[in-house]
Amino acid sequence: MTVRRDFQEPARCRPDLLIGREDLFATARDRLASGGSVLLHGPAGIGKSTVLRALAEEYGARARTVLRCSATESESHLPFLALADLLGLVLDEVSPGLPLAQRTALESALTGRGESSLLRDGLALRLAVLSALRALAARGPVLIVADDLQWLDPASAELLGFAARRLEGTPVQLLCAVRTEGPESQEYDRHLRASTPDTVAVRLGPLSRAQVAQLLDHRGHGGLTRSTVREIHRTSGGNPLFALELGRALADSRTPPRPGEPLPVPTSLRALVLNRLDMLSVEARRTLLVASAGARPTPALLHAAGRENAEAECAQAAELGLLATESEAPAVRFAHPLISAALYAEAPAQERRAAHAALSTAASDPIERARHLALATTGTDPEVAARLAEAAALARDRGAPSVAAPLGLLAARHTPADSAPGPEERRLQAAEDAITAGEVDLARDIAREVLSRASVPAHRVRAWILVIDTAGHTMAEVDAVFPQALADAGDDPRLLALVHYQLAWRALIVEGDFTEAREAAAHAAGLAARGADRRTELLALAFQAQTETLMGHPEAPRTIQRALKEPQDPRVACHHNGAGSARFRWLVMGDQLTEARATVTALLREVRRRGSVESEVHFLRGLAETELRTGHCGRALELARDSLRLARDSGIGETASAMLTSLAEASGGDVDRALALAREAVEHAEEDGDQMYLSRALGALGYAQLVAGDPAGTVRSLRRVRRLELGLGITDPARGRWHGDLAEALVRIGEPAEAQDVIDASREHALRLGRESVLAVLDRAEALVRAAHGDLEAAVDRLTSAQDRLGKLGYGLEEARAAFALAQLRARRPEGGPRRATAYDEATRLFRRCRALPWLRQVDEALTAPEPEPEDLAVPDTPDGLDALAALASMERQVAALVMEGATNREIAARLFISVKTVEATLTRVYRKLGIRSRVDIVRLAAGRRAR
Repeated sequence: MTVRRDFQEPARCRPDLLIGREDLFATARDRLASGGSVLLHGPAGIGKSTVLRALAEEYGARARTVLRCSATESESHLPFLALADLLGLVLDEVSPGLPLAQRTALESALTGRGESSLLRDGLALRLAVLSALRALAARGPVLIVADDLQWLDPASAELLGFAARRLEGTPVQLLCAVRTEGPESQEYDRHLRASTPDTVAVRLGPLSRAQVAQLLDHRGHGGLTRSTVREIHRTSGGNPLFALELGRALADSRTPPRPGEPLPVPTSLRALVLNRLDMLSVEARRTLLVASAGARPTPALLHAAGRENAEAECAQAAELGLLATESEAPAVRFAHPLISAALYAEAPAQERRAAHAALSTAASDPIERARHLALATTGTDPEVAARLAEAAALARDRGAPSVAAPLGLLAARHTPADSAPGPEERRLQAAEDAITAGEVDLARDIAREVLSRASVPAHRVRAWILVIDTAGHTMAEVDAVFPQALADAGDDPRLLALVHYQLAWRALIVEGDFTEAREAAAHAAGLAARGADRRTELLALAFQAQTETLMGHPEAPRTIQRALKEPQDPRVACHHNGAGSARFRWLVMGDQLTEARATVTALLREVRRRGSVESEVHFLRGLAETELRTGHCGRALELARDSLRLARDSGIGETASAMLTSLAEASGGDVDRALALAREAVEHAEEDGDQMYLSRALGALGYAQLVAGDPAGTVRSLRRVRRLELGLGITDPARGRWHGDLAEALVRIGEPAEAQDVIDASREHALRLGRESVLAVLDRAEALVRAAHGDLEAAVDRLTSAQDRLGKLGYGLEEARAAFALAQLRARRPEGGPRRATAYDEATRLFRRCRALPWLRQVDEALTAPEPEPEDLAVPDTPDGLDALAALASMERQVAALVMEGATNREIAARLFISVKTVEATLTRVYRKLGIRSRVDIVRLAAGRRAR
């Protein structure tokens, strides 16, 4: 493929142009930093020149001399042109030092004043180029930057290769790019053999769908729907140049493509990929058009569509590089998806319809037959519309809502206005299919189109509900919709139930009012029952049950039973807001982890079968949370990352998935990643005005800060969670399970009294609701409070009990954390405890079983910290020895006593098993309480006491 100059990227390097190239850029950068060379390779438009410029910009400043050349196809026949680009500007600098024969040959080749050639002056020219580069290297590092090596004139390529193979040991580096086609192509080998021995070959592959979306957004095409971006990715094959051209064409187009049709391909790209099409026979071109119109073309399908000589015509196209040759696969596959799209776009409309008409009878799948029939038909046709609606229903039953949605739109397009069902009803069904498939943008657009046309109240209310649903957790942005929806609903209980169910969600997400949310859900359930709308009734009851569960409301079990009563609606049974989801949440909060895992696994299996993207994201998070509770941190991390990828791809549930993935990363992955994800979740929840998930996100941030060794940060985050949940009316400590972490962090920063207050308040609710695992975690935290007060024996006893109970309940990670805390206390005991190394054996074993890598690193840090002397491990005898410090808290007294002994902050941290930051914060409070300014004043206090 030849890329014209007007398609190549701008010369100035922009950071956003390296999207999706971070890892290979780092590989190339590392090789250049180590003194080696780099050869970038990949197909046309894949971004080689962009990466090459970025690397040259970064490393050009380090070299004394930068030599550049960029060849073109039209100039590749001119001998020594690339060599002139490389050495022309430095000829005067190096030629005086060359032997006469070499200087004459090089000057003749570069200036054209003579008849130098490789045939006549071969050795002299080769040695001259080598000597010139060595002379430049003697003065300082040299970087040779050469783009499009495939267009280098043969003479320059030979001379550069000769020199490169002999430059080992000199500070000369090559940064080059060459075009190669297929992923298995070895075309770059020839250029690699002509490079320096330390050259690394870096292949640039296609961008992922998310990276294409990011690139389009950076280039000003962020308004495209996700379904359109996915089609751009498919058509471009992940090629950034092709994706940008397709995105530009769509942005400039006034008429979007019809449902089921390929993307419009701009004339510029058509010329780029179809320059070989004129070499095909007319019949072969028609055969390829039929293949481009088919979803999965095969020779048999082409025969059935009337292409009698399909094999021979496909073979002709394969020889021209338009089709990929696959001996084992029967499918007819284009060499690049863009070829198929461009071929289709190039064909006249009449020929396209003829191709679809042939395929409407040749295809074996009824869904495919209906799609082709629609694309072969113009205007409205009730028979065609009915067949399309049947095909959409079949796709829905197969668990392919993403296929059902465009089929439904085609059905609406061909439905006469006076039909029953009418076009608006079919559009609404298509929008609901789009939401199920995660195509939120498409659903919103359809709903707005219906609202611009519809006058029937039921249609308008359904459309309003779709607008609200597509807002997700940004419901504050659609506040104006609710009064309009209520007005359209009138006094119809079925329609009012739909609106009040959404009002229940608004009360929870926007207002953060659990009581109002519960009342609105109960009202919606009553309205739905009056209107005989069992689906909405079940959804409202399930929502009411989940709200009551989080509130610790005594009616929660009875409401769950009402939501589980027959008759059930299969669409609600596995819905992420249905009774099955409410029951799962109840099981998790009630410590029934085995049953919770079985429940959510079954739900996940069913929603995957149905193709429901939002429910899949939700239940992936649920399963990840269950695995995390049971201590399977590795498995939890995999599931959480899957949930986050799917959430970002669909734009559904990103805040919740980022929050859950943060918890999983902090437990079994990368703590820095955990902190970044938690902060992202907090930021999004605050931007969306989502009170429900803001507290969850802050809880994840507090946990990540605790694992990262920042207890002061944990206290800041979790104090905020405590205030939020108090205002929301959430009393069940099993909802966020942050209470033990807050108490532990408070102990670490020297606030055991506040820690005990958190424990006491949380224990009251945990006892009322029977939350055994929460009670065990609170006991673990209380043990740390007792240890801070110097009661090590009581602390050890309580930790031993907590570890045993958590193990029996199946909370593997919490059990391991109790064992770790126990080991830390036992290592501090002056006598009677095990040796320090063996004290941590149990915690190490349990953390390894959980694959809790961040916690294992904490154990390693504890083991490698300086071991205190036995006499230093006792809690300082403050009342007898330091009367002036009696007003301080326990932790403050311990820190002050160690300062008096001359211990540094790091030594204090090691002895008390706290962080250096905590020591510094504690000392600040000591200074404030005692009215002093420095460590020296503490020592003076002690000296004064001894003098008396």
